[in-house]
Amino acid sequence: MDERESRYYHSLFEIAATLNSMRTPDEILQGIVQSVTEALEAKGCALMLLSPDRSLLLHAAAYGLSNRYIRKGPVSADKSISKALQGEPVAVLNAVEDERIQYQKQAREEGIASILSVPMLLRGEVIGVIRVYTAKPRHFTEADIYFVGAIANLGAIALENARLYEAVKKDYETLRLELLEWTAALGYEWMAEKPVTPVQD
Repeated sequence: MDERESRYYHSLFEIAATLNSMRTPDEILQGIVQSVTEALEAKGCALMLLSPDRSLLLHAAAYGLSNRYIRKGPVSADKSISKALQGEPVAVLNAVEDERIQYQKQAREEGIASILSVPMLLRGEVIGVIRVYTAKPRHFTEADIYFVGAIANLGAIALENARLYEAVKKDYETLRLELLEWTAALGYEWMAEKPVTPVQD
């Protein structure tokens, strides 16, 4: 195992532990993009989720990228490395000239050279992508792609668990409020009743 693979192994363990301890979707997403950027020693990373109609990729979290680049405009699911949305990772060596990149000019201004786009899968369905951006041209290795893919899958599961957690918490809060309303509707007569004193032998 070389140095990079060893770093990926340790990062994967740390990310899994971190995701397992987080609760809110925002924390999960931010933890993913920061960890991927640091593990790959990249310029930055973005996580984009598909819109409900699956026509756009919406920025959910980013690390190492400027707000200007993140807000460059709507990212079309059809125009922006669409092969990744079919479940296959896509590596782009020259982002400023590759026709698959929707915003080439903005990529040049941001100082982006290469891009790796890896799908996020949940139960076999693509829900978004993780994109890694480098400042220098980079041929992404199988180890790079495998690592980002593993993180993408962990992230999708963590997001689903967070969603379920929020749903359970919401249901619990609803139940608690209903119980409070029910208790209030009973009035306080029951509190005025004399306490029952146990019979002493």
